[in-house]
Amino acid sequence: MTDNKVPPPTMRVSATLDNLSVIRSFVEETATNLKVDPDIIYEIVFAVNELTTNIIVHGYQGKHGIIEVDVVQDADCLLIHIVDQAPAFDPTTFPTPDLSLPLAMRPMGGLGIFLTNHYVDEIIYSAPSQGGNHITLVKKCIP
Repeated sequence: MTDNKVPPPTMRVSATLDNLSVIRSFVEETATNLKVDPDIIYEIVFAVNELTTNIIVHGYQGKHGIIEVDVVQDADCLLIHIVDQAPAFDPTTFPTPDLSLPLAMRPMGGLGIFLTNHYVDEIIYSAPSQGGNHITLVKKCIP
């Protein structure tokens, strides 16, 4: 018997800020095709945009690189896999910013991962043996 499982939609793009709109469109279109609620789509697109921006700006730091994204529906969850070859960075260990500080006393940046955590149910990180990063965003999407 042959396994007729269709592979998930996957995209590979150069890690440039110009490609953020391409990544957002891919995630939005794929989630729409999977019949995900539009409010949930907004949240996952936001989260993916934050993480891929961090990969481009902080991970690759202007050097050539590739970002691979795929979107998979698994039971009642949507899984978004983001893979890169930038230096290892585990976003699950990034400290939560102190939002009680006055705005003028807060360091610049640092809210992207915090907001990503707000919009998804789980972030799973692994460092592949060949280097780079594999981040899985988990979003429950029960209708």
